[in-house]
Amino acid sequence: METDQLHRGRLIDHLHLIVEDLPKCLKFYQAVLGALNIPMGDIADDHFWADELFVSSKDSHAALGQLTGRHHLAFHADSTDTVEAFYRAGLAAGGTDNGAPGHRPYHPGYYAAFLIDPAGNNIEAVYHGPSHRSAASVEVKF
Repeated sequence: METDQLHRGRLIDHLHLIVEDLPKCLKFYQAVLGALNIPMGDIADDHFWADELFVSSKDSHAALGQLTGRHHLAFHADSTDTVEAFYRAGLAAGGTDNGAPGHRPYHPGYYAAFLIDPAGNNIEAVYHGPSHRSAASVEVKF
């Protein structure tokens, strides 16, 4: 693979968050992922998952009794309306505002909203605008 290319959606295989209050986190993630049209996978007493995101209690076999630290996780959104739906759903499900929906200066067209989930993680939904391809290779010159 060339080092001067970004391959959006191919860097991370999965992310595991280990949280103190799994039921509160489940409510939050069901709401925000639903707003993003991302279906839930398995839901069990000690974990749940959706696509590349796996969330478990510290008592789960996968956690080994340790909580993860604070993370910043950004989900792809397919429109500014979806970013706004994510934000409203997350607030209603126990999330805390960490940046209302709006344009950001990261690049032209970057539209995002930020919430703190019940475990203290900074969770973002971002729409990169119609000129950015979310799952395609994008050449970057250094």
